[in-house]
Amino acid sequence: MLNNKAKNITMIGMPSVGKSTLGKKLSKKLHYKFLDTDKVIEKQIGLAISEIIDKYGEEKFSKIEKKVIADISNVKNCVISTGGSAVYSKKSMALLKKSSVVIFLKVPFKIIEERLSKIGTKRIIRLKGRSLRKLYGERNMLYKKYADIAVDVSAGEVKNLENIVKKIKHYENNH
Repeated sequence: MLNNKAKNITMIGMPSVGKSTLGKKLSKKLHYKFLDTDKVIEKQIGLAISEIIDKYGEEKFSKIEKKVIADISNVKNCVISTGGSAVYSKKSMALLKKSSVVIFLKVPFKIIEERLSKIGTKRIIRLKGRSLRKLYGERNMLYKKYADIAVDVSAGEVKNLENIVKKIKHYENNH
């Protein structure tokens, strides 16, 4: 499905937008492998993301995240789901953009706020001392900056998957 320039699809976006859920479904549909950078980090360190952040701090977590992205940057035919904070690293995003079509999964703030109220914000980097709305605005600018494609995923899952595939095909036909 993808041209020779980009061998992977990388999903970026706020926590709880569905990067992992849609990424898994997309990888099955395209017969690609699936990699979730948060899961890779948890497996390597042996702790949940929130425990890593509590034990080592946000700065150390960011270093681990950068290393994991560098380590996986040479995979091929893979859908990659990144943590919401991956966009803070120019180097990580440059590696991902070099080998991927980068897709920004976006939803309105109200939906993010609702979803995070159910699961908590303990895993969110750079939230301390600021509002979720401010962080949402800051990150959305970065997601837009690095994205090749932006997809509003407020609709149902099946529609979201169809929209993503359609946008990838359109992008590939025009690049």
